Amino acid sequence: QVQLVESGGGLVQAGGSLRLSCAASGRTFSSYAMGWFRQAPGKEREFVATISRIGGSTKYADSVKGRFTISRDNAKNTLYLQMNSLKPEDTAVYYCAARTQAFVSDSEGRYEYWGQGTQVTVSS
Repeated sequence: QVQLVESGGGLVQAGGSLRLSCAASGRTFSSYAMGWFRQAPGKEREFVATISRIGGSTKYADSVKGRFTISRDNAKNTLYLQMNSLKPEDTAVYYCAARTQAFVSDSEGRYEYWGQGTQVTVSS
């Protein structure tokens, strides 16, 4: 089992940047492919980005492609999401998630473990 704790959220103006972190504890972090999801008020949770166990493969939602970068440091048991050129529509609670498979997935149902989320608010 793995425990996930997100941090790095906050309030930022449109066009700004934030870097989210997700600290993992428990079972070996490199055993999991990881993902970021987000949920805006009144909307369903949606896929943002995913990365394979050793970071060799990534996938992004079209809405964030070219602006967000997912990465991981297995030595530090930490997942990151660098968010640049932020837009008001990026406002949401951001969740990291882990799946006990090697490969990337954009499907929420394929992730077994979830963090509690961190709020990102982008003002116009």
